[in-house]
Amino acid sequence: MKKEECFYLGKIVSKFSFKGEVLIKLDTDEPESYVKMESVFIDYNNNLVPFFIEKSKLHKSDLLRVKFEDIDSEEDADDLMKAEIYLPLSLLPKLEGDQFYYHEVIGFTIVDKTFGTVGIIKAINDSTAQALFEIDREGIEILIPMNDEFIDKIDREAKQVIVNTPEGLIDLYL
Repeated sequence: MKKEECFYLGKIVSKFSFKGEVLIKLDTDEPESYVKMESVFIDYNNNLVPFFIEKSKLHKSDLLRVKFEDIDSEEDADDLMKAEIYLPLSLLPKLEGDQFYYHEVIGFTIVDKTFGTVGIIKAINDSTAQALFEIDREGIEILIPMNDEFIDKIDREAKQVIVNTPEGLIDLYL
């Protein structure tokens, strides 16, 4: 399994018991959706390695307490500290309408209702307070906030994101 075929689910943040249990900080709005997983991929020495889950339950609402098969001691668990957890993209629920996953719109064309074709989405920058579409327009980078008020429509068939940005926003970059 390659990282490109997976989505980031969370990170192992601490040990929980002397029996090798760990706590995973989930990167999701719906942690309860991931309680019944049978296995996950752990980024271990830059390889995605499958780990099977013996048991898991939510701990303090956004942490998942997990007992992996064959991880039976604190020493075993030490080896997994700070490791990232992934699941195959095929396990993501399909989104409808104007909801989308960030990875899903990479490569889509951004079309502004007033300006016209802006360019191709090359990345999503979610490290700022407001997530941004990073758009390539013939070598020029254009940033458009991923604001619900700006996003008019997601057209999956045409691979387009239709936006309605404030007047002058796109011109700032040109």
